[in-house]
Amino acid sequence: MNQRVPLPVGTALGKSYEHGLDINLGTYDNPVWQPFRRISGWAPVFARVTTDVTTYDDMGDTNEAVSGRTFSAAFTAQGNRSTVTGKLLPELDRVIQASRAKGEAAILDVRFYHKPETGTPDPDDAGRAFVTVEATRQNTGNSESEVYSISLSGKGAYEPITNPFGGWGATAPVIATVTPEDAGDGELVTINGTGFSGATAVSIGGTAAPEFEVMSPSTIVAVMPVGDAGDVPVIVTTPGGASTAFTFTRGA
Repeated sequence: MNQRVPLPVGTALGKSYEHGLDINLGTYDNPVWQPFRRISGWAPVFARVTTDVTTYDDMGDTNEAVSGRTFSAAFTAQGNRSTVTGKLLPELDRVIQASRAKGEAAILDVRFYHKPETGTPDPDDAGRAFVTVEATRQNTGNSESEVYSISLSGKGAYEPITNPFGGWGATAPVIATVTPEDAGDGELVTINGTGFSGATAVSIGGTAAPEFEVMSPSTIVAVMPVGDAGDVPVIVTTPGGASTAFTFTRGA
């Protein structure tokens, strides 16, 4: 360490791998965030958008104001596949499908954030964006691992968000019960389980609960959204991921 110019106590040199990317496998209002696994070379760019504000007072010099920022990124991902189905991991599969699609199917909803090996994540180093994607097989030799080269191009401005990283030990929540059965529109239900701390979304029947409150790491109270009576999936999303859908019999 250079002792001539000491750093503040508690300072650590950041690492290149301390960044995360998630793909939304749900909807915008009811996201199911899937962390992108086995990536390397994460290189985001926030290019400026400028407006010419030159006047006579600039006496011939250029004068441009930064009126916005775009988002783009490039990275690589290993092509890990299920030995049972042959499918790529769901996040990479969604990227590949979007890279071959058109219209709305070609657009992805992503979020990116700082996730340090130790210490506190930067609360401001995180964002969410709609992107289009290009993906190509990087390794094409006769005995190489399957790796994809991926580039994301933002559609419009990115949205700064609160850093969602809950720590390396964070795991997806688990729902054990939802009560009372037959609860209908606007009524309260109690969701019991584990890992509910920091919950960011609750969906019932594919619709976001209009209101919910995390009472404890094992209990959430939510307002039932409008919907038809019958068996519906309940999903809780936290920084650790989305729970497996729990089947709940709701009323009208």
